[in-house]
Amino acid sequence: MTPGNELKSALLQCSGALLAVGFFSGVVNVLGLTGSLYMLQVYDRVLPSRSVPTLVGITVIVIWLYAMYGLLDLVRIRLLIRIGNTLDRKLHQQAFAASLLLPLRAGHDGKRNQPIRDLDQIRNFVSGTGPTAFFDLPWIPVYLVIIWFLHPFLGILATGGAVVIVLLTLVAEGLGRAPSRRVTESVIARTSYAEASRRNAEAIRAMGLSGRFGRLWSEQSLRFLRDQRRVSDVVSATGALSRSLRMALQSLMLGLGAWLVIEGEASSGVIIASSIMLTRSLAPVDVAIANWRGFLSARQSYGQLSRTLKGFADLRRPMALPRPRHVLSVEGLAVAAPGQQKPLIQNVTFVLRAGAGFGVIGPSASGKSTLVRAIVGAWPTLRGTVRLDHAALDQWDAEALGRDIGYLPQDVELFDGTVAENICRFDRDADPKDILAAAQAAGVDRMILRLADGFQTTIGEGGTALSAGQRQLVGLARALYGEPFLVVLDEPNSNLDSDGDVSLATAIQGVRQRGGIVIVIAHRPSALVNLDQLLVMAGGTMQAFGQKDEVLATVTRAAAEELQPVPDPVPAKRRQSTVVPLHERR
Repeated sequence: MTPGNELKSALLQCSGALLAVGFFSGVVNVLGLTGSLYMLQVYDRVLPSRSVPTLVGITVIVIWLYAMYGLLDLVRIRLLIRIGNTLDRKLHQQAFAASLLLPLRAGHDGKRNQPIRDLDQIRNFVSGTGPTAFFDLPWIPVYLVIIWFLHPFLGILATGGAVVIVLLTLVAEGLGRAPSRRVTESVIARTSYAEASRRNAEAIRAMGLSGRFGRLWSEQSLRFLRDQRRVSDVVSATGALSRSLRMALQSLMLGLGAWLVIEGEASSGVIIASSIMLTRSLAPVDVAIANWRGFLSARQSYGQLSRTLKGFADLRRPMALPRPRHVLSVEGLAVAAPGQQKPLIQNVTFVLRAGAGFGVIGPSASGKSTLVRAIVGAWPTLRGTVRLDHAALDQWDAEALGRDIGYLPQDVELFDGTVAENICRFDRDADPKDILAAAQAAGVDRMILRLADGFQTTIGEGGTALSAGQRQLVGLARALYGEPFLVVLDEPNSNLDSDGDVSLATAIQGVRQRGGIVIVIAHRPSALVNLDQLLVMAGGTMQAFGQKDEVLATVTRAAAEELQPVPDPVPAKRRQSTVVPLHERR
């Protein structure tokens, strides 16, 4: 499979099934002539001869042909459903992986692309009746040629009407392309806004923002309804005009056929047969118009998903490397927010060896969290390299490296599941002993055992069943699960009490004693216990780095110098006191 062409390759792998659908569509369209030929035989052979056996015979044949028609039509629809499911099975993992990487690489702009939604849109269209219209459209000329054989005048009328209806469909496609794109953007914006509001429902309720956010939601909804109305107007207008033209064309065919019979240039059976054949020839156009909105959405989703998968294609699978055990080095690191080019940190360089305890301090917006996001590989780098045992992060297989990195982000995110599942990172083959060991290392095992169902307690989405401190300790246990070599903790004690601080200090000491590296982002001094090195960040750059006591002494001395009073440039002897009387003398 060519890298970056997963979607095209998946479609090519379904080519056999698509050819089968095309074959069955051909047979179905041939059987679609049954009604016309039956009426032609009834009017031209059965009625003049008044032969009942002939009528019974051709009726039995027609019933059998219609049964075959229904069976083959069912078969091709079931094939299309399976083709859609096959595409989903082949691409759903890539689409999910891309949806996880998009916000980390593209930032806010990544919300515009939703690979999972695009794949669902493609599958839904392929599994519906829309594709059958595209397999049936090539048979329109065949029906028109047969009508020409019935009589040239009928053929001219049918061809002219078909051309007008097809041109109408093409015009609708051009008019509906831009509104369809805006509908997709409105749906994404509306969904994102609803999800953000749901996540922050507590703050919205507490601060009385329901009305304001409701008005913003109304604006999003009205924009979506407006865009959707425009697409619906185009599709419905096209459908209504197409149906009117088709009905008028059928009546004209009947009238023209009757005139030809009166003039003796056609038989009476031609009147009904030509009308039925015209209806059958234009049926794919009606189906196409009815599914046009789905086709526009599927085509747009196909382009977006193809570009997304190509942009996140893994051109080469990294060679398996031994688990890191010795050193972490950061070399000239510059990092920007996903989708941005302006660096938030730059020129950061340091080396940590096994057993190191490393703290990062600094004022808000100094780049501390940005630094650790780049160290764990969550954010891409603009310049510089992060290495584990001298191998850059992109040389490691992400899944394999994940077991050797423990990360506790500033905003602890737990998932809907049990406490044990969250600690073991949803590893189905996890050993209960390892889960218990991680909980004990984080000092949270007793707290978990006091829960209603212990380690099997379901905590709900976001860990809503736990307090903020409990969530932070469970997140710490997750970071320690499997004894990873590198443990990165961003504000790990922001919600902890004194007992939690003790557990955190013990956990840090335990990682260092077994030869791991601990990096702690801290605002509170209690988080710096059991650390030996310190980095001071300010303005996105390194201000100081070295042994903790030396760096703290330097920072304290610099802060004290800043607090010294500014020397008065006027000598004391030259200063004169100025007395401001509180009351005027009388």
